[in-house]
Amino acid sequence: MATDTSREAAWSLVCEWTESDSLRRHMLAVEAAMRAYALRFGGDVELWGLAGLLHDLDYERYPDLADGHPRYAMRELSERGYPEELVRAVASHADYLEVPRESAMETTLYAVDELSGFILACAYVRPEGLHGMTAKSVKKKLKQPSFAAAVGREELRDGAAELGVDFDEHLEFVIAALAARSDELIPKSPSNAESRATEDGRTSSP
Repeated sequence: MATDTSREAAWSLVCEWTESDSLRRHMLAVEAAMRAYALRFGGDVELWGLAGLLHDLDYERYPDLADGHPRYAMRELSERGYPEELVRAVASHADYLEVPRESAMETTLYAVDELSGFILACAYVRPEGLHGMTAKSVKKKLKQPSFAAAVGREELRDGAAELGVDFDEHLEFVIAALAARSDELIPKSPSNAESRATEDGRTSSP
């Protein structure tokens, strides 16, 4: 049975399924990047945004990649009446499901997912957060294997290549998309920045 698939309803669903603030921020960041790229590529901004917001819906509850994430999210979203192209995008962002990325929305979701998590991790260790961040500073962090170590460096470059966008340009574009929503994405509390960076680097799921 079809239910409310508005952005407000999607966010309520995210909050119902996800308690982790860092994982919620990750999904918000991917939403921001997806909406920005939808405008650039002529996609459906609302649909692309929802794909970004909901792509890790089940990761906290069912993190086991063998039989969990994102299968439960796909089932839940289908039952709630979300468009099939959105459900397929959620499937295709997980390489291990072997669902080929065929649409621009699917390719974009893969390209911005891990990168958004890495950029947030970089922001947490900068006094200015996302503001003033450059591709150069992000690439410097990419060269540090211990920083947000769970994020695959080759995967970030592969995502940009699949998208057909120069890697530096891709970095700058996603940084700008996230900076525009900095108030939502950067924690207000003065907790340890290095810990937040490590946590965020681990919670952007496959």
